[in-house]
Amino acid sequence: MQPRRLPAIDKLLNAPALRPLVAQHGAGAVKEGLRALQDQLRRDGAAPDWAAQPAEYAQRLAERLAGHGYRPMHNMTGTLIHTNLGRAPLSAALWEAVEPLVTGTLNLEYDLAEGGRGHRDGLVAKRLAQLTGAEDATIVNNNAGALLLVLNTLAEGRPVPVSRGELIEIGGSFRLPDLMRRSGCRLHEVGTTNRTHLSDFAAVEDAALLLKVHPSNYAIAGFTCAVGTAELAELAHRQGLPLCVDVGSGALVDLTRFGLPEEPLPGRVLAQGADLVTFSGDKLMGGPQAGLIVGRADLIAQLRANPLMRALRPDKITLTLLNEVLKIYEEPDRLAQALPVLRMLTTPQKTLQRRAEALRQVLGAKLPGWRLEAKPSAAQIGSGALPTQRLDSRALVLGHDDAKAPPRLSQRLRRLKQPVIGRIRQGALWLDQRSVVDFDAALASLQELTPE
Repeated sequence: MQPRRLPAIDKLLNAPALRPLVAQHGAGAVKEGLRALQDQLRRDGAAPDWAAQPAEYAQRLAERLAGHGYRPMHNMTGTLIHTNLGRAPLSAALWEAVEPLVTGTLNLEYDLAEGGRGHRDGLVAKRLAQLTGAEDATIVNNNAGALLLVLNTLAEGRPVPVSRGELIEIGGSFRLPDLMRRSGCRLHEVGTTNRTHLSDFAAVEDAALLLKVHPSNYAIAGFTCAVGTAELAELAHRQGLPLCVDVGSGALVDLTRFGLPEEPLPGRVLAQGADLVTFSGDKLMGGPQAGLIVGRADLIAQLRANPLMRALRPDKITLTLLNEVLKIYEEPDRLAQALPVLRMLTTPQKTLQRRAEALRQVLGAKLPGWRLEAKPSAAQIGSGALPTQRLDSRALVLGHDDAKAPPRLSQRLRRLKQPVIGRIRQGALWLDQRSVVDFDAALASLQELTPE
């Protein structure tokens, strides 16, 4: 076939064989891929017979576009709240509850009783305040935004003392000192990396507020000293200053009731004297990405009046989802089953073992020459929550005499229609079962793996 007789791009785009790729990746990406294929054929000076068949283009483009675009996938990494995989998974029931609201018109900022403009986050703020014992609350797009808003509103141009042991850096090279600089306040480091005393805070002159940050993604052990919230609150109030505490992951329920390690609760931190508490919505709370601020009503009012609030405010999808999540927290007995994060955290070991054995049966026939063993594993919550704590789990461990085989198999699993993501450890591929949201769907995906 002569290259000049290659089918037109628009004709290929509309061919039934390519429509699924257009739906998945978009017309632009598919068109670009088709052009690249045909340009290569023209450079070669001749076109094979397949170049006239839309189905052949579809097959080659599917390989090229594998990994592009958003895809549902199955998390078997052993990290439950995985930042790279979307953090806290949401239940289908929550989405079904908000779908009529977010796909149509709703009273987002409209007061139905008065027939005029209403308060955007009023409903969610009220629920947050009730659940945490706060006077008021407000919501922004994420927890970094929450801290930025607090510092810019209450401390612009003035020093804010922070313990050197709490100057955190999280994923993506995000650093607290950089955020504080952008907020307009002046960071005043106090204490040392391992020991900070109340007197270190008291010695800072002209402080705008006191700030305590939960070191959510690391721990300092050994010869250490840190100032507790109650002590800081007493000092702050004696000096006429507010105390803001960032608790990071933001659990709204005592995790010890599920046999899990303890995380700081916003309500308890407020009870210890904090004036404002900031935390995330999409980590241990199990909701959408959001930054939540609870505390004194007068301070919350100042935050809402800051022009930055318009840039940081959440949209209707976030607010409606948060509202549904918080309604679940009003019925604590529903939590473990209604929220996927807590369901993963509380899945019994026997269930995890059964999952690993089921995977072994499915994959054993597809992977001759491999060693498949169901082994104990150590999962982690992730996204900075309880970094030194590990959760007992079970994993299917796939080993091979060829050291290059596990990475190749990991790549094959990433190319499934619904990819399965594991982790390479000790020269083997580990498929941890505690981080799986929908095991039946994950098992179905692995059944599509072609035998070696």
